[in-house]
Amino acid sequence: MSGNSQFSLLGSRRFAPFFATQSLGAFNDNAFRNALVVLVGYHMGLDEHAVGFYSNIAPALFILPFFLFSASAGQLAEKYEKTRIIRWVKLFEIAAMALAAIGFFLKSIPLLLGVLFLMGLHSTVFGPIKYAILPQALKPTELVGGNGLVEMGTSLAVLVGMIAGGVAMGSGPLPASVLVIAVALLGWLTSRSIPPAPATAPELRFNWNPFTETWRVLGFVTKNRTVFNSVLGISWFWFFGGVFTMQLPNYTKIFLGGTESVQIFVLALFSVGVGMGSLLCERLSGHKVEIGLVPFGSIGLTVFGLDLYFARPAATTLHDLSAFAFLAAPGGWRIALDFVLVGLFAGFYIVPLFALVQSRADRSELSRVIAGNNIVNALFIVGAAAFGIGLSALGLSIPQILLVTAVLNALVAIYIYTLVPEFLMRFLSWILVNTLYRIKVEGLERIPDEGAAVLVCNHVSFMDALIIGGCVRRPVRFVMYYKIFRIPVLKFIFRTAKAIPIAGRKEDPALLERAFDEVDRALADGELVCIFPEGGLTRDGSIDTFRPGVEQILARRPVPVIPLALRGLWGSVFSRHDTALGRSRLPRRFRSRIGLAVGAPVAADAASAPVLEQRVRELRGDWA
Repeated sequence: MSGNSQFSLLGSRRFAPFFATQSLGAFNDNAFRNALVVLVGYHMGLDEHAVGFYSNIAPALFILPFFLFSASAGQLAEKYEKTRIIRWVKLFEIAAMALAAIGFFLKSIPLLLGVLFLMGLHSTVFGPIKYAILPQALKPTELVGGNGLVEMGTSLAVLVGMIAGGVAMGSGPLPASVLVIAVALLGWLTSRSIPPAPATAPELRFNWNPFTETWRVLGFVTKNRTVFNSVLGISWFWFFGGVFTMQLPNYTKIFLGGTESVQIFVLALFSVGVGMGSLLCERLSGHKVEIGLVPFGSIGLTVFGLDLYFARPAATTLHDLSAFAFLAAPGGWRIALDFVLVGLFAGFYIVPLFALVQSRADRSELSRVIAGNNIVNALFIVGAAAFGIGLSALGLSIPQILLVTAVLNALVAIYIYTLVPEFLMRFLSWILVNTLYRIKVEGLERIPDEGAAVLVCNHVSFMDALIIGGCVRRPVRFVMYYKIFRIPVLKFIFRTAKAIPIAGRKEDPALLERAFDEVDRALADGELVCIFPEGGLTRDGSIDTFRPGVEQILARRPVPVIPLALRGLWGSVFSRHDTALGRSRLPRRFRSRIGLAVGAPVAADAASAPVLEQRVRELRGDWA
C-alpha cells in the first residue's frame, strides 16, 4: 500500500505540538497516579485490604467527572475553537498539580483523592478534543497512522510517567512535587504552538443541564449503528483493561512476589505492547481504517489473558523481588511476555475502533460522540471496579479473576461478532487477502468519501471483491455472479458485506431483475456499488468486452462511475491461469505482488460500456 510513513507527521506543525501536549498530559496523569499508588501501597504502612480498597476505588473516583461533565465537554469542543480550550485545560492542570504537591507533603489521602478527581475532570474536558481534532488536522489516509501515534505516545508517556512518578515518590514528596508541576508547565507551553482548530458547530446553543445533555449526547452515539458498536467495543476494552490494572498492586505483591518496581515493570511491559501494536496498525491496515484488526486484537487479548492465569495460578513463596529478580525467577519471562502481548493485541483492537468512530461520525457532532463514548467508557470502568470487588468477595483469587475476565472477553467477542458480523467479515477478508497478496494501490483518493457511485473493474479472480473491498475505505456493495457468491467461507463474507448476487437472463431472469432493483436501492441510499462488466472471470488474462448492464443501471440512477483496474492477479491464487490448457488447478503463486489502480470519475451521461472498458484497459496497462 502506498503512502508516507506515519512518522512524518511528527515533523508537521499540524500534528507535532498536539502530540507533545497530549503525551505530556498522559505522562503527568500517570506520574501523579503512580506516585499516589507508591505512597499508599508502600510508604504508609497500610494492610492488604486497605491497599486493595484504594486500588479499586481510585479508578472509580477518577472517572466520576466523566459522568458529570462529559456532555458539557463535548459541547465546548464543538462550539469553541479547540486550541483555546486546550490551553485553559493545561492551566487547570498546573493548579491541580500544585494541590497534589501539598497532598504529597501532608500524606493526605483525602486531598490526593480530590486531586485525582480534578485530573479526571482534566481528562474529561480534554478527551473530546483529543480525538475530534485529529480529523480536522489529518488527511483521511493519515487517520489510522495519527491515531496509532497518539496511542503509542500515550503508552510511552504512561510508561515513562509511571517510572518517573514511582522513582520520584521513592525519593520523597519534594521530587514528586517538582516533577508533576514542571511537566504541567511544559504541557502548557507546548499547547501554545498547536495551530487553530475552528469550531465545528459555532451556532450550537449550550445546554447547561448535564442530565438532559447527557441523554442527548448518548443519542448522537446511537444515531449511527457502526459508531455505536465501535463505542461499545472501546468501552469493553476499558472494562477488560480496568479489571486487569485494578488487580496489579496486590497481584505483584502476592503472586509475583515483587516490590513496587515489579508493578511498574509489568505496567511498562503492557504500555510497550500497546505502543507496538498501535504503530503496527498503520502497516497492517495499509493507511486505511481496517476493522478486520479488531477481532484479531480480541483473540490475542483472550489467549494471553488466559495464559496469565496458567503461568502463575497460586501465590508465590518469594518476596520483595526487584524487576530483574522477578525475571530470573521461574515463570518470570513467560508472565512478562504475556503482558507485552496483551498490550500488543490491545493496540490492534483499540486503534481501528477510534479511527472508525472518527471516520463514520458526522464532523459537526464528533466531539459530542466522543463525549458520549467517554460516558459509556466510564460506565464500563465502574462496572470493572464492581466486578473485581464482587469476585474478590466471592473468594476468587486474583489469577482466577483474570481467568474469568479473559473467558468473558471471548464470550463477549463471540456475541459482538454475531451481532455485528461486519467486524468478523472484515477480519476474514483481511486474513485471506494479506496472506495471499502484497497490494499496491494508486488513486484511492478519487473514490468520494460520501455519496453514491458505481465502481467498474476487470474480473480476474475469485478474490477480486475481497481485494477491492479491503482497499476502499468505504463499504462497497458488490454485484457478483451467483455461483461465486455461493463459494463456502467466502459466502459468509459476501453475504455480510451485502453483496448482490446476479445471474444471466437465460439462467435466472427473476434473479437478474432483483439484482438491478437492489443496485438501484443501494445507489438511492448513497452507497458505493461495484460491478464487473465482463460478466465473468477472464479465462486468458485479457479484458473481455464490457456488457451493457452498467448502462441500464445508469439509465435508472445517473451517478458518477469510477473505473478500477486490478493488476498482476492473472496467475495468482484463485485465478483461472492455465486451466484452459488442462494443467493443475492448484494455486501457483502465494504472496503475489498485485495492484489496484483507481481512475478519474466518469459522468453518467458519458459512461457507456465501451468508454468504461477503454478506461479500465488504460489503467491496467500491460501488467495483467
